[in-house]
Amino acid sequence: MKILITGGAGFIGSAVVRHVIENTRDSVINVDKLTYAGNLESLTDVASNERYSFEQVDICDRTELDRVFAQHQPDAVMHLAAESHVDRSIDGPAAFIETNIVGTYTLLEATRCYWNTLPETAKQMFRFHHISTDEVYGDLEGTDDLFTETTSYQPSSPYSASKASSDHLVRAWLRTYGLPTIVTNCSNNYGPYHFPEKLIPLMILNAISGKALPVYGDGMQIRDWLFVEDHARALYKVVKEGEVGETYNIGGHNEKANIDVVKSICAILEELVPDNPHSRSGGNLGGFESLITYVTDRPGHDVRYAIDASKIERELAWTPEETFESGIRKTVEWYLNNKPWWRRVLDGSYAGERLGVSK
Repeated sequence: MKILITGGAGFIGSAVVRHVIENTRDSVINVDKLTYAGNLESLTDVASNERYSFEQVDICDRTELDRVFAQHQPDAVMHLAAESHVDRSIDGPAAFIETNIVGTYTLLEATRCYWNTLPETAKQMFRFHHISTDEVYGDLEGTDDLFTETTSYQPSSPYSASKASSDHLVRAWLRTYGLPTIVTNCSNNYGPYHFPEKLIPLMILNAISGKALPVYGDGMQIRDWLFVEDHARALYKVVKEGEVGETYNIGGHNEKANIDVVKSICAILEELVPDNPHSRSGGNLGGFESLITYVTDRPGHDVRYAIDASKIERELAWTPEETFESGIRKTVEWYLNNKPWWRRVLDGSYAGERLGVSK
């Protein structure tokens, strides 16, 4: 099977590419524009594999997409390319509208044109798997409910609104044109190779550098955390075994308040780098936790997300392998052991500044 993966140089996309190349016999065509968050160094271990190929293409460029489809003749599409940071969407929503909505439309049309040329058997086997987020559902504040596949959409940010729009487009292309599509919505991912604007890598890198650990509001926003390699396994299972027209929610069964996530990172760092000058034993009596700084909450910040992943567990026999405790330890250890990767990332356009503060 040849799988065209958009956004394959991003955080989740690169995890999917690595999983496919390292654990299956399938081939990957990685289509990525290489924006600030795309990093081919995340694919160093698979880049020379004969089953892997890379195309630097913008999903808004229909001409180039048509060329890629004609040249590589994929059997499936896994669409992960997206602008994905809520704070950046507050500062500049235009890029999110362009990539997440217009780009998804352009990719759908390029896929449909290619799909219509396939023999009937190949058309029946083809899949367009759209990877989305639980943020399209909005906020669970004040309830004990979980997001299910039938939860109504109530996006709160420009980012989540753009992803909700792309979800609707994908479902419409199945209903109107018969394109065989599947949608997945996932909870918050974390793990190796995560761009350091996101909460967990930002806290790790700021802590070991002695910088403030900025926590929005009171830090009691709750997220369901999903280790990225567990997510990659789930996504591959969906594109291979999922039913056309279905939606699958993917979660880690790990609801944690943001402040507890930050404190967990601090505790692991106290153990793993006790000689750091900002640890308790390294000279800072308050330790890494003393770096925690509460800052003004971002506009429209959802209080709680939580995924009901029982459908994918029941129908596709997928469950996460990592608990939050095991996954967060692996993540901290990875950043401590891979300084060249994140130092080169920080040498670029992002320097650890806070984003998403409306003026």
